[in-house]
Amino acid sequence: MAARGFPYTDLKDFIAALERAGELRRVDVPVDPTLEISEVVTRTVRAGGPALLFERPTRGEMPVAINLFGTEKRMAMALGVDSLDEVGARIGALIKPELPVGWSGIREGLGKVMQLKSVPPRKVKTAPCQEVVYRGEDVDLNRLPGLQVWPDDGGIFHNYGLTHTKHPETGKRNLGLYRLQQHGRNTLGMHWQIHKDSTAHHAVAERLGQRLPVAVAIGCDPVVSYAASAPLPSDIDEYLFAGFLRGERVEMVDCLTVPLQVPAHAQIVLEGYLEPGERLPEGPFGDHTGFYTPVEPFPVLHIEAMTMQRKPVYHSIVTSKPPQEDHGLGKATERIFQPLLKLMIPDIVDYDLPAAGVFHNCAIVSIRKRYPKHAQKVMNAIWGAHLMSLTKLIVIVDEDCDVHDYNEVAFRAFGNVDYARDLLLTEGPVDHLDHSSYQQFWGGKAGVDATRKLPTEGYTRGWPEEMSMAPEVTALVDKRWKEYGI
Repeated sequence: MAARGFPYTDLKDFIAALERAGELRRVDVPVDPTLEISEVVTRTVRAGGPALLFERPTRGEMPVAINLFGTEKRMAMALGVDSLDEVGARIGALIKPELPVGWSGIREGLGKVMQLKSVPPRKVKTAPCQEVVYRGEDVDLNRLPGLQVWPDDGGIFHNYGLTHTKHPETGKRNLGLYRLQQHGRNTLGMHWQIHKDSTAHHAVAERLGQRLPVAVAIGCDPVVSYAASAPLPSDIDEYLFAGFLRGERVEMVDCLTVPLQVPAHAQIVLEGYLEPGERLPEGPFGDHTGFYTPVEPFPVLHIEAMTMQRKPVYHSIVTSKPPQEDHGLGKATERIFQPLLKLMIPDIVDYDLPAAGVFHNCAIVSIRKRYPKHAQKVMNAIWGAHLMSLTKLIVIVDEDCDVHDYNEVAFRAFGNVDYARDLLLTEGPVDHLDHSSYQQFWGGKAGVDATRKLPTEGYTRGWPEEMSMAPEVTALVDKRWKEYGI
């Protein structure tokens, strides 16, 4: 069932919905975007608290909205559902491979086609995001209340800028979410990582000796903001995906100075270009790993135009070791992409990406085990599945184990494993931000087979039966529980 007011027109519309639902608090006293906002947000997230709107930041000219996605409830509200699994179910229904049978099947198939046809982005001629325009010398990033989140950060960062690029040869669009370090009043460091599509676009532009046009949208509607973070295959347009999630097309407008389109209802848009070959030191930055990432050379965005709504709201996020707001985004991705992962690897019953694993460090996977070394087969399949290739630890459990119950998973992983036989060690790509690998970009990985072992796997002792209470006794105690006075 869609949330009230969904799909939201823009960020302000979503903020109003959060406030109506008692999920937002306004902070009407001055708060410093250097460190102070970060500490307030971190304490709020760890207390399971609300989204926050800092109405009087001591730097910049607009309020700061933050912790919008910090709980599964708010993430579900952002996507217009009661449960994140509802979105996964919609995707699962669309990707069923069966051919339609009979009139009802044909009608269902037509419904799916029409659903997809209705969601590509729609171009508009005028847009709220261009109500106020600054060009040339009037561009000043200090109008924005960018955050310094941690004491040793390299300066001010803009942490929820949706970055738009196009492949210089094919013209294919990409939307990504990357941190942006403020170098000066009109320059930003572009921290796009080695595995990202925008990095590939920039590499082609440099090979051709061309500038790469870039547009950064800040403060988009929550579905578009989520879509920018989603690990979509490169051939799926993020705005088509956002339209599918919204149930209606995303309105886009041409930029004023670069040949790109941006969401018409964004709060702020930065337009500019990258010079081929230009790099500046970027970082340090306290990232979601819980550690500072080191200084590295990254491309520089030269901003030629800054456009915005009248009375805009600035959107950002705090990154730190878990728990932090990005857990809500990660949990949404886990649930939404479950059907696609199961389509690629039908052996999977369910999976969980623990918040403590910061997206790439751990995946817990349940399977319906059918043959020897089935768990190892699934491990290798996961390491070959798009960005799941970055996973460092995979724990495989039987289908009767709830992958979201970490106590139950630990019981299986600690007790069901002979580490001389059930541990698979390998090497492969790791996340750009991984500090533990001895070489950047690749390192060691492990798979733990915590399933019941089969005789055909060399286990000859006879796997013991796990204890469970007789059902009739459980029912009896349920019935009499109040009598016991416990």
